[in-house]
Amino acid sequence: MSEPTAGPLKRTPLHALHQELGARLVSFAGYEMPVQYPTGILAEHAQTRTAAGLFDVSHMGQIRLTAKPTQSAAKALETLVPGDIAGLSPGQQRYTQFTSESGGILDDLMVTSTGDHLLVVVNAACKDDDLAHIRKHLSASCEIEPMFARGLLALQGPLASQALARLVPSVATMTFMTGAFVTIDGAQCYVTRSGYTGGDGYEISTPADKAEPVARLLLAQPEVKPIGLGARDSLRLEAGLCLYGHDIDTTTTPIEAGLLWSIGKERRVAGGFPGASVIQKQIAEGAPRKRVGLLPEGKAIAREGAEIAIGGKIIGKVTSGGFAPTLGRAVAMGYVEKALSANGTKVELMVRGKPVPAEIVPMPFVKHAYYRG
Repeated sequence: MSEPTAGPLKRTPLHALHQELGARLVSFAGYEMPVQYPTGILAEHAQTRTAAGLFDVSHMGQIRLTAKPTQSAAKALETLVPGDIAGLSPGQQRYTQFTSESGGILDDLMVTSTGDHLLVVVNAACKDDDLAHIRKHLSASCEIEPMFARGLLALQGPLASQALARLVPSVATMTFMTGAFVTIDGAQCYVTRSGYTGGDGYEISTPADKAEPVARLLLAQPEVKPIGLGARDSLRLEAGLCLYGHDIDTTTTPIEAGLLWSIGKERRVAGGFPGASVIQKQIAEGAPRKRVGLLPEGKAIAREGAEIAIGGKIIGKVTSGGFAPTLGRAVAMGYVEKALSANGTKVELMVRGKPVPAEIVPMPFVKHAYYRG
């Protein structure tokens, strides 16, 4: 999870806390971020799957969109994404993508309606480009307010609700993909019941100067421990969730990526977003390739870039791969030719020049545990 640096790294409001907790800090999306704490990635992964873990995701980009008079922020945003944004009720959240004219994915994002504005959360590595994209296309209809200094904490795991409800009782009844304004330790925060681990949990947006006090308050709860980017990656891989820049990018469409569910039913027909004609054609006729789950035999781990073959013929590539601690085995996902993508298909993964037998399997690898009430 570490990357080469191209200049001085930015820091989140929790940087001093990470140092105090003994985190190993690495370069990620232009930020100095904790990859793990002294307990290590396997313990942190287990902590999040069985109790509750606190992640710093303040490096991600938070943007507020407010409609100008006579305009609709939701209708405006729909000109850039295939999701049903106009259909969001106040307090509802959706996952969607910014698409390009060729149907590729510029970024994936979360959009929440608060009633009088939209809260958009985009990926850290894309946030400057996303902001420029929004400003270019939506400035006439929306007031656009980047909130890149705000804190963003992800509290994830089956005991996350128990821990947060001790501080804010109202969050216990929130359901998956809903949001609300709450006060934590005197700070006005926006909480959504969402996350990217495949389990129950919350994301908490805080004022910059309140991120550390809120994080300390959460870490003081007996169920909660700090978790780094290493476990965040193994958790989302087990959940079969895409990582932007790896499993989805400008060369993949939402249909190839298996994200048809995120495109509003009316929008599949009406279009009105960049690349709609390409995406509608793939909905009707199928995409040329498909993202699939892969279970390799034995202990070999097929990393990103490993070729997928059948009988020596290359049919695709791995986009994410690693050890799944919950299952105690290696898993991977990648893209293969649509005609060869059926579950149960036997393939080989080329690991360090040697073919490793594997099978195409359904995802997620670990069942989702979202709270739907």
